[in-house]
Amino acid sequence: MAAAMSAAAMSVGTIAAAQSPDTSAYPSRPLRLIVPFPPGGGNDILARTVGQRLSPILGQQTVVDNRGGAGGVLGATLAAKAPPDGYTLFLGSLGNLAHNPALKENLPYKPLGDFETVTLLATSSLVLAVNPRVQADSVSALLALAKANPGKLNYASAGAGSSLHMTAELFKHATGANILHVPYKGTGPALTDLVGGRVDLIFSTMPPVLPHLQGGRLRALGVTTARRAPSLPDVPTIAESGVAGFDVSNWQGIVTPRHTPAQFRALIGAEIARYTNLVKASGIRID
Repeated sequence: MAAAMSAAAMSVGTIAAAQSPDTSAYPSRPLRLIVPFPPGGGNDILARTVGQRLSPILGQQTVVDNRGGAGGVLGATLAAKAPPDGYTLFLGSLGNLAHNPALKENLPYKPLGDFETVTLLATSSLVLAVNPRVQADSVSALLALAKANPGKLNYASAGAGSSLHMTAELFKHATGANILHVPYKGTGPALTDLVGGRVDLIFSTMPPVLPHLQGGRLRALGVTTARRAPSLPDVPTIAESGVAGFDVSNWQGIVTPRHTPAQFRALIGAEIARYTNLVKASGIRID
């Protein structure tokens, strides 16, 4: 899906000029960027970075609209049904554009039919982090602890079907670990409870968890990609730690409601592309 988004973004400007709406007055009012999760998570942080970059360039504010719930379904549905006038953007991701269609019946939106691509924003590692009270300082130690205490450890996620949830389940499948799932309505609330000791561990996107790792409130055991994260160079990959072949990347992109004029999408995509280096902070990688 990420490759499809990248290819589609490259072809945004191919519609003939005769069909082009006038972009000289666009945008004439604020844009809305819908994020299908509560504030404080990786998607929210990324969206606010994009919004802060776009606003002064376009001369109009880009308002981040957090619409969390149902693993991203509520926000995605709202975006899919919005007018295709160029004033609604949606932060799509692996969870809401790929996992949800595979896991949920009667989804009220169609990822391939209800949206138009603007650009792929980022691919990134997830990090396996634990509360310091968990007696494990490595992936192998965590697995030994889980084996000795089946069903006693639990992990937080951003919601059922989210990339955090699916990554943890893949980890469980690969290792045989018996760890219970505790779903939240976003990464922010999940991290709050993890720091507070109400849950044991999480597979988190990088930006929201880094301050907790740096402050000693959480401990990083491994990253999910095949190569180490630039922001955590001393943290081994999970594959390095003995889970052979484990390699999971998260991705995010900007999409709009179907039939949004290609010229508007091309303008937004071009302005975002000018600032993609700013999104590389906190371990996010632009491919």
